[in-house]
Amino acid sequence: MKPHKIASREDWMVARKALLLREKEHTRLKDEITQARQALPWVRVDKDYRFETASGQKSLSGLFGGRSQLITYHFMFGPDWRNPCKSCSFWADTYAGLTPHLGAQDIAFAVVSSAPLERVLPFKERMGWDFEWVSSHNTTFNFDYDVGFGPGRPEDMHNTYNFGTMQDPPLDEMHGTSVFAKDADGVVYHTYSMYGRGLDATNAAYAYMDLTPNGRRSEPAKGNPMAWLEYRDSY
Repeated sequence: MKPHKIASREDWMVARKALLLREKEHTRLKDEITQARQALPWVRVDKDYRFETASGQKSLSGLFGGRSQLITYHFMFGPDWRNPCKSCSFWADTYAGLTPHLGAQDIAFAVVSSAPLERVLPFKERMGWDFEWVSSHNTTFNFDYDVGFGPGRPEDMHNTYNFGTMQDPPLDEMHGTSVFAKDADGVVYHTYSMYGRGLDATNAAYAYMDLTPNGRRSEPAKGNPMAWLEYRDSY
């Protein structure tokens, strides 16, 4: 535990109320950013992606399951990877169980990996997750939404991640979240994507860690701030 200043209850309350003002400013700014995100223009999806799922092949439109909005989490699990990404597994633990709540708000949710389905489903069963996890194997989906950088990525496609903020990503798979919408005519549009630290906002465990004095305790080890992490059943 790091050493901390000790104060009276009265002095603590003064400091806490001062921080509350900053937290409220942050909340208002977050609301403004959310509104700007929702106002982004849409891009029509013209490719006919076909995903392998536990219930058979589905198109991108089929992943909506009758809803008009779809969130996809790009789970790092490459075609030749022996094991899926521990960090993505960490994220999955925080969104497992959300599907019914999102569905009540007209939002479908699916996890997408480029590993073949026969390697995806056993790990999903091991973790006991209830969300839909599909395979984009043999499609260009991961390339097109800038989370796939391995063999097969078109030579004329840029090799940057997170909208150009990272050149030559160190892995052939990176994580992210992409959002899609479907209009009354059934046309699917890409509305939003985020990558890197942007995904921190979707990790409930990080949100709770940030409330504590020591925070995430994620000092880089060998350059990796998540070197401490293991699969939930492997600590």
